[in-house]
Amino acid sequence: MPIRVAIETLGCKLNQAESEKLAGQFVSAGCRVVKPGEAADIYILNTCTVTHIADSKSRHLLRTARRLNPDALVVATGCYEVPSGEGSGKVEGVDLIVSNSDKPRLVEILRSRITLETASKGFDENHRTRAFIKVQDGCDRRCAYCIVPLVRGPEKSVPAGMIIAELRALTGEGCNEIVLTGTEIGSYLSDGLDFEGLLRRVLAETSTPRVRISSLQPHELTPGLLELWKGPRLCPHFHVSLQSGSDSVLSHMKRGYSACDYSTALAAIRKVLPGAAVTTDVIVGFPGETEAEFVETLDFCMDAGFARIHVFPFSARPGTAAVSMPAQVNAKVKKERVEHVADLGVKAALDFRAKKIGSEDDVLWEHTSRAGEYSGYTPEYIRVYTRSEQNLTNTITPARLVKPYREGVWGEIITGMEENK
Repeated sequence: MPIRVAIETLGCKLNQAESEKLAGQFVSAGCRVVKPGEAADIYILNTCTVTHIADSKSRHLLRTARRLNPDALVVATGCYEVPSGEGSGKVEGVDLIVSNSDKPRLVEILRSRITLETASKGFDENHRTRAFIKVQDGCDRRCAYCIVPLVRGPEKSVPAGMIIAELRALTGEGCNEIVLTGTEIGSYLSDGLDFEGLLRRVLAETSTPRVRISSLQPHELTPGLLELWKGPRLCPHFHVSLQSGSDSVLSHMKRGYSACDYSTALAAIRKVLPGAAVTTDVIVGFPGETEAEFVETLDFCMDAGFARIHVFPFSARPGTAAVSMPAQVNAKVKKERVEHVADLGVKAALDFRAKKIGSEDDVLWEHTSRAGEYSGYTPEYIRVYTRSEQNLTNTITPARLVKPYREGVWGEIITGMEENK
């Protein structure tokens, strides 16, 4: 029997990209990749440390993995530094801790502890229709609250040729959507190519039906870059972190832009793509954030027309400038502010989806339920549900968006156009 490997991932799309790469390496080594929660011989948690909640979740999942898999090799990797020694934060039962820098060598490292190769060909039970490709890692910025530069290190970009080769390979395996991801992909620079140059090569030298971009900064949304979205393959979905709608808070955060700069970037997107989805992140309760400054953020979000808002309470991270800032906001106030923005986010998402009702869009179908429903995503990342007697998994079909349904919309495949693209 092949060795069963479960890989669970917390945090950003970059972590997801790295986990997918690991899964492929384990499959190549003859292992069977299973879903987290299933019986496994090796359990790997790709951790996150962006907030104290992520730290806590990392510890919880590692303890749970040991309890569910008492005989498994439990491995922790990623950004969270698993506590060692004694104390309440210590995680019992972790057999191996692998740093972010050694993560790409994880299969090689494990070979010294366990025999991975088997006579049986491995396979990945978590094959996805959408895959993540890491194009860049690390960050040279020093936002006051962010621990990422400390755990990911300085910026480094993957050579364009390697990215093109990986993208072609995934397309050849049947992947219909690729997400280009990294810590700061807009700062990509390799072999004389910036991110716009990389994207031009991707579009010119590959054939994946859909290419999605994970996250960009407001100043990176240049006219030249946005021009590329006039083609049919780039998904009209932009994730642009706001963090605050108050200029004073943005300055204390050391974000490097103003609320006006962000509005200018929004206008630039909508000039080229009026129906594009723009999603964002917001941090509330940053040290010194007053009620008036918080209201500025609420007002900004109400006017921005976001398709989705991810809201986080400020979390003091060791080694960052914000840890020692005065006027820390108490937990109760942060909780109330999170609830306000979350409520606004729900309304914003509903409003965005409502504008699409009655329109036609292409849907990449990804999942099917026991009840016979299929679900998938439009290029704007709206989740669509439908029923079909045909197997829709990993196909792209045109559908009419007819009504709100669950956290997305109900779609009807357009008659006479059911053929897969």
